Amino acid sequence: MAGGIARGYNPDMTKIGFYSGTFDPVTLGHTDVIQRAAGLVDKLVIGIGVHPGKAPLFTADERASMLRAETRAIAKAMGCEIDVVTFDNLVVRAAFEHQATTIVRGLRDASDFDYEMQMAGMNGAMAPGIQTVFLPASPGVRHITGTLVRQIALMGGDVSAFVSPAVAKLLKTKVA
Repeated sequence: MAGGIARGYNPDMTKIGFYSGTFDPVTLGHTDVIQRAAGLVDKLVIGIGVHPGKAPLFTADERASMLRAETRAIAKAMGCEIDVVTFDNLVVRAAFEHQATTIVRGLRDASDFDYEMQMAGMNGAMAPGIQTVFLPASPGVRHITGTLVRQIALMGGDVSAFVSPAVAKLLKTKVA
């Protein structure tokens, strides 16, 4: 098989999804996708991508802590186990390592779709046993990006419409 990633071994056939991103910071767009993905799987692994070439505003540990706090109520309400991990390799490899059967990707617009379709094709070639599922962002959060939220916060703007109150407070403290 191309890429050397075999079909994931999942002895109890638990439906495990893998949702990745930088989550710098966790936005309402992220939690929208997380909530809907949690309704599709038994366990959702949220993978925080850590790349040496990038300089995020929050450390990986801070982002993991934010995600755990932001998803606690979602996990309870949806009856889904949610785990937060970091990874520094290919998304498809991280998904395989966590025995995911599905990679979850959020879509905001057509340009996201084109890119994500290419990634799904590449991932499918490397790991045919792991499917990609696209979840369109809800209309109220479709415009939110972590990059824009960071820029607004760094310039002293109000980010309360884009992140939870807890994340807004963390952003305010971080950029002060």
